[in-house]
Amino acid sequence: MYTTSNTESFSFTKRLRSFSFAFKGIIAFFEEEHNAWVHLFTSFIVVLLALIIPCSSTEIIMLVFAMGFVWAAEIFNTAIERIADQISLEQNPQIKFIKDLSAAGVLIAALSALIIGSVIFIPKIF
Repeated sequence: MYTTSNTESFSFTKRLRSFSFAFKGIIAFFEEEHNAWVHLFTSFIVVLLALIIPCSSTEIIMLVFAMGFVWAAEIFNTAIERIADQISLEQNPQIKFIKDLSAAGVLIAALSALIIGSVIFIPKIF
């Protein structure tokens, strides 16, 4: 049986407070990361296209999932880069490798989203 060292009882107040931390993280992401604005702009374009061009429920779900995947990847990438910078700001091949992998994850997510968007919108436009 799984046991945990956390002996605190469940608290709705604490759960709600944890959401406030997440929203503070989103605000900080927009305040400090230029890529957040790039993702916001591209998300706006995708939503605009989906409103203009008729899409099925399945296509909308695919677009939302793709956008969420890119947003999550970028936020995780930012967190990994910040942690790595806290460890060392000096040139370190292992930290560079970790940061490169993290950035590659965002690139893969963005390319996947681009493919999904292209498969959905290009046939409808042309």
